[in-house]
Amino acid sequence: MTTQHLLFELGSEELPPKNLLKLSNALTDGIVAGLNEAELAFSSVKSYATPRRLAVFIENLQGAQADKTVQKRGPAVQAAFQADGTPSKAALAFAQSCGVEFDQLERLKTDKGEWLACTQTIAGQTTQHIIPDIIRKSIANLPIAKRMRWGSFATEFVRPVHWAILLYGEEIIETEILGLQTGNQTRGHRFHAPQAITIAKPENYAEILFSQGKVIADFEVRKNQIRADAEKAASAVNGIAHIEEDLLEEIAALNEFPVPITGHFDERFLALPAEVLITTMQENQKYFPVKNADGSLRPYFITFSNIESTRPASIQDGNERVVTPRLSDAEFFWKQDRRYSLADFAERLETIVFQEKLGTVAQKVNRIREVAEYIARLINADVTLADQAAFLAKNDLMTEMVGEFGNLQGIMGRYYALADSVNPIVAQAIEEHYLPKQAGGAIPETDVGCVVALADKIDTITGIFAIGLIPTGDKDPYALRRAALGVLRILIENKININLSALVKFSHFQNVKAILAPLPTGTNVPQPSGYDEPITNFIMERLKGYCLDKGFTADEFEAVLAVNPTEPLDFMQRLQAVKAFRQLPEAESLAAANKRILNILKKSESPAAQTVGKLVEPVEIELLELAQKSAADIQPLLEKRDYQATLNRLAELKQPVDAFFDGVMVNCDDLELRANRLALLNLLSEQFLTCADISKLQA
Repeated sequence: MTTQHLLFELGSEELPPKNLLKLSNALTDGIVAGLNEAELAFSSVKSYATPRRLAVFIENLQGAQADKTVQKRGPAVQAAFQADGTPSKAALAFAQSCGVEFDQLERLKTDKGEWLACTQTIAGQTTQHIIPDIIRKSIANLPIAKRMRWGSFATEFVRPVHWAILLYGEEIIETEILGLQTGNQTRGHRFHAPQAITIAKPENYAEILFSQGKVIADFEVRKNQIRADAEKAASAVNGIAHIEEDLLEEIAALNEFPVPITGHFDERFLALPAEVLITTMQENQKYFPVKNADGSLRPYFITFSNIESTRPASIQDGNERVVTPRLSDAEFFWKQDRRYSLADFAERLETIVFQEKLGTVAQKVNRIREVAEYIARLINADVTLADQAAFLAKNDLMTEMVGEFGNLQGIMGRYYALADSVNPIVAQAIEEHYLPKQAGGAIPETDVGCVVALADKIDTITGIFAIGLIPTGDKDPYALRRAALGVLRILIENKININLSALVKFSHFQNVKAILAPLPTGTNVPQPSGYDEPITNFIMERLKGYCLDKGFTADEFEAVLAVNPTEPLDFMQRLQAVKAFRQLPEAESLAAANKRILNILKKSESPAAQTVGKLVEPVEIELLELAQKSAADIQPLLEKRDYQATLNRLAELKQPVDAFFDGVMVNCDDLELRANRLALLNLLSEQFLTCADISKLQA
């Protein structure tokens, strides 16, 4: 079957830069899904995205669907004829639905009887006929939060559209897309090449746009060029470009033909915290800051113009004039904030409500201090420093700088604390208590930072649960899932042993007191308790996702969960041991044997003996001796939490356990012997359950 390349391009006003890639990927995915559903084969797909266009190139797209042979089954033969032998109404209706005469129908014999049938060949539709609807459906399903209309058109899109290309080979597929008639003409760069440009063949699209239109259509190519140009420009002023991926993608989404411009700012601004300058340049101006090799800032920035100007110095001058007042504002905020100590901002937290039923941020801070002290004592951290860090942790929320740049919360707290000569450990903990900020982000490094981060997150989780605002579906307005994952990562990755259930109970109690405190004495209000277990379960659900992401399997997780470890770090140590255990040759047999043991114990109507007494068969006597020895051997291993060595030792019981089940009837008629055999199985089960329930491991 013949194939041709396909090109679809939609030209528009400037698309939202932060959503450009999302829109491009969604359009491509929608078209690919439509082609797969239509059973149209192709060899590869390529997306293109610039501020003014979304395009998809499909290589070697099949020219038409293959013909299909379809067999329809009608009524049973016994119901297909009347008493006089003429066709029944059901049979005639079936023939009519198939578009054939009754005598053209076939008979289909099956194990369940004989039926009327009709076999037909359905001709496949051409790609030219199918593709317009696929594209329209893909556009309709794009993730656009708010669509707009323009002019007198009834169509809606994220921005007004101006042209559309739809080519199959050299042929234009003529159709209407968002009110536009498709053709083969695109537009180049808005200023350098605004005229219409003809695309004769889909495979020439990107090259023609670049050579005739001054447009780099490939998003990744454009992004990589911006990175390389920024690095080259920074090197020219003896610096290193500070490039963050999010900003790099945004700049690539703002420019069709990016041209680097290096600017300079007054060195006096270098006295401000580097994060302040970086945030100002990145968020407000979309500039790449320039650093020295040691990480300190240089008084330069790299910006990109979407035009190849004949007077680049004018663009540089304009950007330098714009950035100066921005940096001056930041300097003003710094000076205003420094009129007070960080501790002076604590009283202002009384004016900010954290949550209506849970009180102000100041009240939350008081709860964090209580929980921080509890955690600090558990892990032998400095209680005094932890309390000081908890007291100061939220104060920078009331500063001018954080009011302007919310992403600097914690960071500015550290700077202001250091300026007040606060202990550097406390200052670092102020910044660290917000960590991790996103999935996979950095976690606190200091003990005090871990303490306050844990206290803050667990207070939020238990507090929101206490007032009944439990996350459901994809709704999680207080980011409790992220907080729970943060708690787990801090405990596990920093190797902190804390009883999660006890921590939840302690923190929950602080929130219960906060909820009840404002109520008049004697008010008959049910205490919002009973959430301790659901909160712990909620956090453990996040642990499952964390473990699966780390490469553990669901049955390994369930095996450990079955023995209900209370410490996340201990849970992970058991999980690692189970994963290693299942690689042993004895694992599958022992898992099956443990499942059999648990089933026997569960279904047995006879009680087991308190201790193992009368046994008669040599294999069961030997198994008892070996089980008693293994019980003694694993005790010191369990005390050291060496679960892998414990399971390795228990794996030595494989042969005697197999021999026991091969040669012994547990539920024998002798009730005393049965009770002792059940007691032996109890002994074995208890040993394996010291680490995990390996019976849950799938073969």
